[in-house]
Amino acid sequence: MISTNDFEFHSLAHRMATWLGADYDSAAPDWVHPLMHLILVLAPTIFAITILTVVFRKLRSLLQFQSINKRDDLYSEISGLDRNLFSQILRTTRRQQAGLLLLSLSLMPLLYLSLEMPKQIVNKVLEMPDTEVEVFGNSLTQYQLLGIFSGIYLVAISLNGVGKYTLNVHKGRLAERALRRLRLMIYRDWRRHLGPLRKSEVAQVLGQEVEPIGGFAADLVALPITQGGTLLTILLFMFLQDPILGAAALTFLPLQLCLLPYLQRIVNQLNRERIREMRNLARCLAAQLALDQDQTADILNTAGSLRELERVRRRIHKIKFLAKALNNFMTALTPFLFYSLGGYFVIEDRISLGALIAVLAAHKDFSSPLKELFRYYQQIEDTRIRYREVHRFLSPTPSPGKYSSVTPRRPSFRPS
Repeated sequence: MISTNDFEFHSLAHRMATWLGADYDSAAPDWVHPLMHLILVLAPTIFAITILTVVFRKLRSLLQFQSINKRDDLYSEISGLDRNLFSQILRTTRRQQAGLLLLSLSLMPLLYLSLEMPKQIVNKVLEMPDTEVEVFGNSLTQYQLLGIFSGIYLVAISLNGVGKYTLNVHKGRLAERALRRLRLMIYRDWRRHLGPLRKSEVAQVLGQEVEPIGGFAADLVALPITQGGTLLTILLFMFLQDPILGAAALTFLPLQLCLLPYLQRIVNQLNRERIREMRNLARCLAAQLALDQDQTADILNTAGSLRELERVRRRIHKIKFLAKALNNFMTALTPFLFYSLGGYFVIEDRISLGALIAVLAAHKDFSSPLKELFRYYQQIEDTRIRYREVHRFLSPTPSPGKYSSVTPRRPSFRPS
């Protein structure tokens, strides 16, 4: 017996399908109905709740971060460095960021053309009757039209590849320039204020700790525009082929939005632990250069630090591989919806075979920008923390009782 709630849920799915121009009735196969319910009702509801939750958490995180900065006396002004990471990057690289923005936007039409041409080749050339067609007043055979369409596709993917190469070259140049300026500012301030107590740590700070900040400077504008634009272009292409298939591409996105950022936050926390252990290892090794003191404790601490680094890196590998496996599995589930529902639509003559093939080809490029946007979302907070730790390191008068790199945890030696 069907309950009232089930009937309303079923009716809502039918109304959504009708609104999207793909109505189906009781004559449809039984397996079509639950797939339609999942794609048109359940997945959009979860997606909306997930987006609102992510936005709320992000706003709360920003408010907490600003309140900490206001009352944190360690976060003092350092010569040449702004308090805000984004202000620091934009102040020194705003012209280059504008160039990267324009170059990123110029890639979107080429991407759409590279998605559209395979569909046109299948529908307009391979399935056309063996007769000549008129194109701008010229009669073209099937072979000539195939050569022209294939040539357009080749030009589109070639220009897109050249554009991406040019974009990456300019991003690398901007990253290195921003990193060099940051390192010079840190070095000058370190020379001016810091005493001998923390001299062994500056190499670690100038090397591994600030290098991701330079990479983020290159990604600040270019990555969300390029990857977000790629994602929206692919989605637009899918929705134009068939709204149901476009919605199907977003079915498993809520699970990815919930699971992958959560796992990435764990990885970021472990990376911060790894940075602290590397600083501790650098101090232990520097202490052993002083030959006029007992080095037994420093040798034991060095061994313990190496063991702790191994433990942290093992956990990082496990979480990264788990996130990759989950993302690959959920990405592979979407073509199941394309093959099943898309095949049903082709049989019912609702879409063309070329459109289905084009959607399947476009989805291969769908997961990559989504993954990059997840990485960028987590990279923002991770880079902020790194930048804040640089300010802490350069603070000439750190307050006791608050976390700073002056008094890190020294791991105890555990024999194997």
